[in-house]
Amino acid sequence: MASTDIRNPFDAPIPGQSLTDTPGNASWEHPPQYTKLDETAEVVWDLLHEPNKLEQIILLLHSGVSVEALTKSVIFSGFVKGKWTPDLGLLLTEIVFNQILAIGMRAKLKNIRMLIGDHTNSTFREQLADFNVSKKSDESKRIKSITKIKEDIKESSEKVGLMAGGQ
Repeated sequence: MASTDIRNPFDAPIPGQSLTDTPGNASWEHPPQYTKLDETAEVVWDLLHEPNKLEQIILLLHSGVSVEALTKSVIFSGFVKGKWTPDLGLLLTEIVFNQILAIGMRAKLKNIRMLIGDHTNSTFREQLADFNVSKKSDESKRIKSITKIKEDIKESSEKVGLMAGGQ
């Protein structure tokens, strides 16, 4: 066992130590730099289009990093740097996802990975196709069911009148 693998159990923060640190040392302990969604989305758009960052995004997308992973990185990074609150970060997530996707599409990249767990887009396409088929099937079943109920009501009302004897 190397000496770097040995851990000193006493080399840890004292319980409550964070409560005695000087407040305001972390960037998230200050008011965020941006609080409006529209303004923040524009700032992120400009940030993503800086020449260095734009090139990095295109290379990462080309190498198979998913749009979701890049989006999470941008959102978390902005929070840690004190640019926005977690709430605004959640609201920004879809916008940033679409911005990064637009960059990949504009760069004419083939096979852009959308989600972290999906290694190809084929799974997403198959699920979407299955959903559309089942949705149409469900709709046709519902229409047939309604039609059948109407026919049953019409049949039963023709056979038995209001004043007819009980059956």
